[in-house]
Amino acid sequence: MVYVFTTMNFVALPLPLLSHTLMDSDTVSSSVDHSRTAMPETLAFKSPMKNQINSCSSICVRHDDPGHFLRVLYESLITGGLAGVVVEAALYPIDTIKTRVQAARDGGKIIWKGLYSGLGGNLVGVLPASALFFGVYEPTKQKLLKVLPENLSAVAHLAAGALGGAVSSIVRVPTEVVKQRMQTGQFASAPDAVRLIIAKEGFGGMYAGYGSFLLRDLPFDALQFCVYEQLRIGYKLAARRDLNDPENAMLGAFAGAVTGVLTTPLDVIKTRLMVQGAGTQYKGVADCVKTIIREEGPSALWKGMGPRVLWIGIGGSIFFGVLEKTKQILSERSQKSHNS
Repeated sequence: MVYVFTTMNFVALPLPLLSHTLMDSDTVSSSVDHSRTAMPETLAFKSPMKNQINSCSSICVRHDDPGHFLRVLYESLITGGLAGVVVEAALYPIDTIKTRVQAARDGGKIIWKGLYSGLGGNLVGVLPASALFFGVYEPTKQKLLKVLPENLSAVAHLAAGALGGAVSSIVRVPTEVVKQRMQTGQFASAPDAVRLIIAKEGFGGMYAGYGSFLLRDLPFDALQFCVYEQLRIGYKLAARRDLNDPENAMLGAFAGAVTGVLTTPLDVIKTRLMVQGAGTQYKGVADCVKTIIREEGPSALWKGMGPRVLWIGIGGSIFFGVLEKTKQILSERSQKSHNS
């Protein structure tokens, strides 16, 4: 259920209904576009904007343009990479605190120094990982929205988010392993971390906790982007206009915070498995859950929820704000280039 705020009232609309209604209005809008040059601007505005189902974050080019896919891919790589780096750099200390809280066992002392430990090496991995995620997510989303029934837009967003997370995990997992080992004070630099992890644990050590990472990130990516996209569809349908920067940031913060709360236990498991090193205190996801509950109680699975929600909530507002603004700029450039 999506709750849509307007200046006049408060409306609750089921997600499938929103998607179906919006797609129907798009059909009307498409027919209006052919004669828009002969219509007054006020009349044209009365029809909902075309392709809102793509959340207006899609690249604004004609779908019959032979270079459409490559342009979507290119611009998605840029916007995703930029948004990921901005968020990581801005909120890294909160992420470090979250990691240390989750890694500490009962009575463990939290170290408050070196909150930027590992930032440089992490940004080197975040840039290609974020770019890769959106390079998969955006084209997949647009393709699925074309082939799926009109009332299943949420499925398209869920599937595209999960697929983007799965592909980008090839880069994200080693980056996360090195980052969290440095955040917990195990290594002094990223090159040392990579070298020593491989020397002691083999190349597989760079993918420690890979299963738990997918267990956390696939539902996280799918849910966060589905919630965000569906909220934007509902909001734009009610407002009958493009969203402004503060509105994009607000919806991004809400989507991030909600998803962050729901996936905190999965994040705790992922952190424990990634930072344990060669000691193999936990033998896998199931053993990790059992050991944590037995030794620390069920509440330990929610460790670090406060800083995690704060980090992802603020991060969501920055991330989606930067993402949509960058897409808007690139889209305007594409339009100018296409028209010239």
